[in-house]
Order: sequence, then C-alpha cells, then structure tokens
Amino acid sequence: MEAIWILLTLFVLIMLAGVYGVVRGVRAAKRGIDRTVQQARVTVEETRLRARQLAQPGPAGELAQLRLSLRGSMRATGQALQAAAPQDRSLSESLGLFQRLSTHALDLEADLKRLEQEPDRARLAALLPEMRERTQRITHSADSLRWAVQERTHRMAHDDLDSLGREIEMEAGALRHWTAVEPDEPLAAPEAGSRPGPEAGVRPGSEARMRPGSEAGQEPEPPRPSPSLGTRPNTEPQAWQKPWQQSPRPENTA
Repeated sequence: MEAIWILLTLFVLIMLAGVYGVVRGVRAAKRGIDRTVQQARVTVEETRLRARQLAQPGPAGELAQLRLSLRGSMRATGQALQAAAPQDRSLSESLGLFQRLSTHALDLEADLKRLEQEPDRARLAALLPEMRERTQRITHSADSLRWAVQERTHRMAHDDLDSLGREIEMEAGALRHWTAVEPDEPLAAPEAGSRPGPEAGVRPGSEARMRPGSEAGQEPEPPRPSPSLGTRPNTEPQAWQKPWQQSPRPENTA
C-alpha cells in the first residue's frame, strides 16, 4: 500500500514539473514573439516616417523628422544605459532619470502623432515651434545622459587598461631577472689529499720567537759539531747532574 502511495506522489510531482516547464516555455515564447512584433512595428513606423519626411516637405515632413530624432535619441540612450548598468552599480540613479525622461518623450510622441492628423495647416504651423523646442530639450537631455555614460565607460576601461599595463610591466621585469646576483666567490679551498707547505703552519711572529737573538742584537749561537762515528761519547757525569740523572757507566766488553 505504501508503495502505491509513493508511486502516486511521484506521478503527481512529475506532472506538476511538466506543467510548470510547459508554462515557462509558453511564456518565454510569447515574450519572444511580442518582442519581435514590437521591433517589426517600430521598423515599419520609422520607415513610414522617413518616407513621409522625403515625400511631404513642409510642416508634415518636419513633424516626421522630429519624431525620428526623438525615437533615435531615446533608443540609443536606453541601450547605452542597459549595457553599462550591470557593470556599474552607480548608474541606478541615471536609470531613474531616464525613466522620467521617457515619460516626457512618450507624451511628446503622442502629441506629434496627433498633429500629423491635424487638417488645419495654420494651426499646425503655429504649434510646430513649440513641438520643435520640446523635442530639442528632450533629445539634448537624452544625448547628454548617453554621452556621460559612454565617457564614464571609456574612462573606466582606460584606467583599467593603464593599471593592467603597469602590472604587466612589473611582471615582465620580474621575469627578465632570471639570474640572481651572487656574492664574491670565497678563496679556493685546498684540494683533497694535498699537504700544506712548510710555510702554511707558520704564524706571524713565530719566526721571530724561534730566533730571539737576532732581534736583540746578539749573534746567533754557532752550531754544535755532531759526534762522528769514531769518537766515543762522553759518559762522565757532569757536576750539575743529579745522581738519578747520571747515566750508568757502560761495561767494557772484552
């Protein structure tokens, strides 16, 4: 019984997940279709305005020109803000200002569109300077905001590039120093198995201590003659020797 309830629960969950996925897909497709329809409508409207600007000179053509300039300026500013906002959080206030400016732009767009249907040419000519001034003010504000955003983006990219260049130069300089400066080499140690020379163990001043008479102005003692082979060594005790230091007299060997 418990297995049946588990299977029913799984079936219901799968069905709900499927319905949710289908709804999400339908909504995404609908948004894509609406976006495509809106873009097509804008393209058709702007094409019609360009044709009217060229075909109908005078107030009607000027109204079409004002609408085109207003649309182009607002669209370019909106795209610049949307592209820079994810990378720069400080543009949130700029987005709020653009939303307020978009409200005025939509009102002006509606007024210009109504004037296109105005049959009275005199009234149209009288209202045209005011429409032109409003359009210039809105487009100037939109252009100023767009130029400021672009300059800020370019400046940030330039600063980042300068910082990156300095870091790369430092790293390149560090990579070029592949050999370290070694200290002066010590004196060469004597080779293994070699004996020091006769002068290696002599310290300064030892030679002077070995020959004290030479420094005091005394003559050096002459060398004693070595006993020859034919002479007999003197074995007589000396007066200064003690009894236990006297060597025994050698016995005569017959």
